Amino acid sequence: MSETLVINEIYLSLQGESTFAGLPCIFIRLTACDLRCSYCDTVYAFTEGQRRSLTEILARVAELAAPYRQTPAAGTPFPLPLVELTGGEPLLQKNALALMRRLCDAGYTVLLETSGAHDISPVDPRVRRIMDLKCPGSGESERNRRENLAHLRATDEIKFVIGTREDYDWMKEQIRAHQLAAVCPLLGSWVHPLTAEQRSPTLKGVPAGHTPISRRELAERIIADGLPVRFQAQLHKIIWPPEERGV
Repeated sequence: MSETLVINEIYLSLQGESTFAGLPCIFIRLTACDLRCSYCDTVYAFTEGQRRSLTEILARVAELAAPYRQTPAAGTPFPLPLVELTGGEPLLQKNALALMRRLCDAGYTVLLETSGAHDISPVDPRVRRIMDLKCPGSGESERNRRENLAHLRATDEIKFVIGTREDYDWMKEQIRAHQLAAVCPLLGSWVHPLTAEQRSPTLKGVPAGHTPISRRELAERIIADGLPVRFQAQLHKIIWPPEERGV
């Protein structure tokens, strides 16, 4: 039997987050996640999906990438479009490792969005890993796999998703305690409020006593504190309705 993955969706859009924000990107969203972060906006990916062979997935990626002809664009040292594995949690499916390896072999710039709760060390070293450190407001901070910090490289990125003032203070402490600014780029991502359609009773709650933080306050505190962090808002939620899929 050929190698397969359970896939929720594959689509071409703009990268909405990370240091690659704004660039064309093919997203491969894998089904299933073992976390239930309070702000999760893709609960539909917990269970929805179809099993597809790696050959089928690679063919679809090639079809979507064809207009770009894998030609380096001015101002970028790599071919476009990017290809990102996201979820859900991609590392829950072991064949994701083989897919990333084959995408790299085909010449794509490959990104991995991962929760940080699973071992990132087996991932092909050519892949740029964007790893969460789950803040307390997620309800899942105890799931952070601290051993992953030792495996990070300069081409990786650490993302803090910030929804409360307590999250911000926690991010500051983690950067200081682990000297993360010397490891790789750091992202401070503001939590975009969930729409009614996106909310789910299966998600964890924000801890009692936490104070919500606005995107303006987050930006101003980063500036005032001189944090070596890239502020980010999710571009796709500014361009399209926050609940829209496939964008």
